[in-house]
Amino acid sequence: MDLPEITDELARELCPLKFDRPVEYVYNPLEYARAPYDVYLRKFGRSRREVILLGMNPGPWGMAQTGVPFGEVCAARDWLGVRAAVGRPAREHPQRPVLGFDCQRSEVSGARLWGWARDTFKTPERFFGRFFVANYCPLSFLEESGRNRTPNRLSAAERQGLFSVCDRALFRLVEYFRPTFVIGVGKFAEQRARISLADTDVTVGGVLHPSPASPLANRGWAAKAARQLRDLGIRLPGRR
Repeated sequence: MDLPEITDELARELCPLKFDRPVEYVYNPLEYARAPYDVYLRKFGRSRREVILLGMNPGPWGMAQTGVPFGEVCAARDWLGVRAAVGRPAREHPQRPVLGFDCQRSEVSGARLWGWARDTFKTPERFFGRFFVANYCPLSFLEESGRNRTPNRLSAAERQGLFSVCDRALFRLVEYFRPTFVIGVGKFAEQRARISLADTDVTVGGVLHPSPASPLANRGWAAKAARQLRDLGIRLPGRR
């Protein structure tokens, strides 16, 4: 399978899934923001990679807006050069509108991750020569209040169905890129990678999530993440 086929299969397998309260809204950027996601795949997903950086799921001001994993608007548009038409979810929370690349909110996690990539590798071509960034789960879940509900906080039955689909998609992604490392950005993504890739020879590790909710991430996330990557044996520019 190529990347568009992997994406199509993932979208098809997600369609039958249902989610109950407290989840009131489910955003699937693979549907309404597929155009910029396809641009991202065409520009940066065409060859084998050494490292896959794996996030958890879209943030309301990141991939939910741009279709790009960790897709903070300025980073996706200005550094990655991704921009395309974005539609709207079938049901949209009034406090979490999808404005696409016109969104004025910045996703801190995405700004930190892509800012680290820019500062370390200078150009997208150098970064994507070795790395690819993906999300384990492409769905964003919102409660009635507008609060983001992460996949690990879904009910056991909902997690079982969702994780089964996402595990298969991750396995297909690894078959395509044949990486040496899959690095979870945060504990959840690392845990799911360890489970879904247990029968492969891929080295799974993790780095600190860049969320502003993490006190550790708010004190020099980029340096901490770089040190964790180097400790796993991943070479980075700037040091020998």
